[in-house]
Formats: sequence, structure tokens, C-alpha cells
Amino acid sequence: MTANPIAETVASLMPRAQAELTELVAFRSVADEAVAPRSECEAAAEWVAGALRAEGFQDVALLDTPDGSQSVYGFLPGPADAPTVLLYAHYDVQPMLDESAWLSPPFELTERDGRWYGRGAADCKGGFIMHLLALRALKANGGVPVSVKVIVEGSEEQGTGGLERYAEAHPELLTADAIVIGDTGNFRVGLPTVTATLRGMTMIRVRIDTLEGNLHSGQFGGAAPDALAALIRVLDSLRDENGQTAVEGLPADASWDGLQYPEGEFRKDARVLDGVGLPGTGTVADRIWARPAVTVIGIDCHPVAGATPSVPASARAQISLRVPPGQDAAEATKLLFAHIEKHTPWNARVSFEQVGQGQPFRADIASPAYTSMAEAMRIAYPGEEMQSSGMGGSIPLCNTLAALYPQAEILLIGLSEPEAQIHAVNESVSPQELERLSVAEAHFLVNYAASKQA
Repeated sequence: MTANPIAETVASLMPRAQAELTELVAFRSVADEAVAPRSECEAAAEWVAGALRAEGFQDVALLDTPDGSQSVYGFLPGPADAPTVLLYAHYDVQPMLDESAWLSPPFELTERDGRWYGRGAADCKGGFIMHLLALRALKANGGVPVSVKVIVEGSEEQGTGGLERYAEAHPELLTADAIVIGDTGNFRVGLPTVTATLRGMTMIRVRIDTLEGNLHSGQFGGAAPDALAALIRVLDSLRDENGQTAVEGLPADASWDGLQYPEGEFRKDARVLDGVGLPGTGTVADRIWARPAVTVIGIDCHPVAGATPSVPASARAQISLRVPPGQDAAEATKLLFAHIEKHTPWNARVSFEQVGQGQPFRADIASPAYTSMAEAMRIAYPGEEMQSSGMGGSIPLCNTLAALYPQAEILLIGLSEPEAQIHAVNESVSPQELERLSVAEAHFLVNYAASKQA
């Protein structure tokens, strides 16, 4: 990395960053009391609030949001007439999935093979540490040239909209000239990338009931309507023969005309087993950034262990539908419900529960803030030019902020490059990416302040 005072300061702060991320990762802050006690999220929120107070932030508060979670807010005043930049991250994390499949405990930050492993290390506790590093580097080199607001969400992974509703009820709180969402990632390690688009999402649970109770499969099987078999038919109908998402009425043929994702690289990043084909048609970028994607993320029925020879009376599944820019998540939800009802066999009883929803987002990468970020990334990543890509994930807050503050420029960066394996077992963060992106964010704030004064 090219030597400069900001970069040198960030490098000197990396041991402290590792220690702080170790503390923050230790909280089992899954915003679902069926997985982790609420006290874990509350403790993580208090840790974040304490970190902001230690950096001199004012008005630090734990905001009780409508979904029962807490978001953490703080304000750091800058020079008179300086622009205001809002920095976003979230402290809640995904469940650990199969804890036995982790090579090290998911809530103990562990260094291995040049990476730091732990749930939330990249998504998105590391994003909060990135913000702290950038601000500390600026304070050590002449001061922070902008006013800074920080908001750290407590239920982003659940998609339950607590912070969105809170912001709508208190629109003055998060107003800013520019917003840096620290929850996406580079296209790959070492390639500086801003995210141009996010897919939205809808999360539903569907339940199928066919009998008053389970029946002996020898005595009744063959004529008794099997709820699990009905559910399997429904789930299979959500994809066509090529594996492409096939929710009736939902277009699935758009193309991505930006940075492409070579299939070989994708197969490696996604850890696809040798010989296994990729579902869908078109380029990989088409499929993950420009088109809807349905995924069955859970099924409730008889477990294999202890199964009895009986016909299931009920079965339930949780379905995630990612929705690309240009499509409406609420309309996609209606189409998904209608599709399931149409494809439920034998006049079985079907019911739905909406778990979460968020709209897709498209950033204006031609805005002046992106010019400031491109210049900053050239410094942090010598010899590399900033790229823009899509991201298949969802950050519902982006559209809320865009609607509340149409004048604000929204940038999306972060630590969730493919090797991070976010939402999967053995999530990790690259400390080199944490260091470089912290340098980039610090230089962005300098560049942005200068651009506003010009």
C-alpha cells in the first residue's frame, strides 16, 4: 500500500481493530429469540454505543424500533458549514447454521490462513469497525472534515423493517448530504468495488394441511393426501426445467450489462461441486443481479431421525424470493402467493405468513460522491480503478433513505467479498480489505468535504 499518513495510521490501528472485532463478534446477536436471547443483541448495542461515546460522538442513543430491536445512533459534529455524512452498519447477524461445521467457534474471532473467522466478521460487525478506523485515522491527521452521523441497525438480517419504520417516523434524525452503507463488498479481494444495484426480497412461510392428523402409511398411503408431497409439488413449480425462477407473472429474462462474473470464478466462489450444473439461463451476472431468484430456505415436517411410516398431515416451508431493480417487492409477493395457491394440488388447504420484505435499490453511480470515492479507492488500492457491480442481497433501508432524503447521495461499499462466505458457515473477513477500505473511506470523507467547498 502506498505510504501516506492516513494509511500509516490505519495500519497502526489494526491490532486494536482485531481486538475490538473479537469483542463484538463474541455477542451472539441474532435478532431472533428462537435462536439467541434478546440480551445478546442488547449487549452488542451497548458495546456499539460505548464505542461511539469513546470517539466523542454526541447524542448517542439506543433507539427502540417498532420491530422490537434497537438501533444505535450517534452524531459527531464537524467544522462549520461542513457537509454531513451518514455511516451505516448493522450489529445483528445471521444464525450460525450447523455450529459443528465451523472449523472454529462462530462467536470467537479466530485468525486462520490470513483471515479472521467469526459470525458477523464481515457482515456487518466488521463494517462498523471499518467506520471507526476511518474516523480515527482522520482524527489523528488533522481532524474529521465533515459532520458524521452513525446508525448501526439491530435487525437488518431479519428484514423486519424496524429501522425503516423508525426513520419514517423521525425523518430529521438521519438526514445527510451523503450516505455510506458499509454492508456490501468488493467483487473480489483486492478489486475496489461499489455496489450499483441491490435486489429486494420477500420472505414468506407457506403451510399446507391435508389431514386432521398423521396416518399409517401402510393402511392409508396411496389415497390419503400427503401434505409433504403437496408441498414438494408446490416448491418444484417455482422453477422451470432449466432451474430458472418461474413465478407466474414475474419476469425472469432481464440482462446485466455491467461487470460480468465468469462462470469459472463463480463456481469457485460458490464452491459448486465438480460436475454439478448451474441452474437458470443467461450469464451468471444476469441470474444473480438482474433477475428474481427463489430459494427454499427451510422445511418443517417429519425429521429423518425418528421418522415413522406415516402420511404427513401438515408441512411448512420458508421461501426467500429476491427481486431485482425494476420490479416491486410487494407485487412480487402477491404473484408468489397466487402462484402457490394455483399449484397446490388436491385442493389442499394452504396458508401464508409474510416474514419480511424489502424493495430493490439502484444507486446513482454518476453522482459527485462516487467521483470522490473513486479517487479515494485509487489511493487505497494502488494501480486499481474502482469498479461497479450488482449485489444479489438486499438492504431494505436503502430505499427508505432514498425516499426520505432524495438529495442525499448513497454509496454502498463493504467487506463481504466472495471469500467472506457471509450467511454460511466459516464466515470470515480479510484484514487487508478491512485496512484498505478504511483508508478508502477516510480519503472519501476528505475528498467529499473538499468537493462541497469547491
